[in-house]
Amino acid sequence: MITVEIADEQSDLPLDHRRLEHAVRIVLEEASVARAQISLAVVDDPTIRRLHREYLEADESTDVLSFLLERSEDCLEGEVIVSGQTARRTAARFGWPPEDELLLYVIHGTLHLVGYRDATPQQRADLRRRERACLARFGIEARYEESDAPPQPAAAEKEKVP
Repeated sequence: MITVEIADEQSDLPLDHRRLEHAVRIVLEEASVARAQISLAVVDDPTIRRLHREYLEADESTDVLSFLLERSEDCLEGEVIVSGQTARRTAARFGWPPEDELLLYVIHGTLHLVGYRDATPQQRADLRRRERACLARFGIEARYEESDAPPQPAAAEKEKVP
């Protein structure tokens, strides 16, 4: 059984909870994860910056944070935190709705939970391929800059939260 809890801690974007939950479920099911407990929080920029600083010692804003809390053979537990403000700002740059940008962040963060990384060009290419495939399930074509540089602002991840 997959459980997705969504917390809306921002006022920049109206959230379609069913759409965001469906995105998480798509990633998990495609990774053959049958049992999971995922916490998804949509926050503002000051909050995500504080969390980025507190847990990853990076004093800068970011778009998404992923925290893998537990991964066993039969269960995954994790947290994905995304910024609604960053989604609104970045969507304008790429000419698509902020709700689609936010969906991309949720997919990206959940892909990190199931093991995808973006530290090397090959890992980034694999992750981007999965992002595009997941977005296509919603009838959306990804809009972002393709490059060998880390995504800007860089997505962050951490294996365990103290």
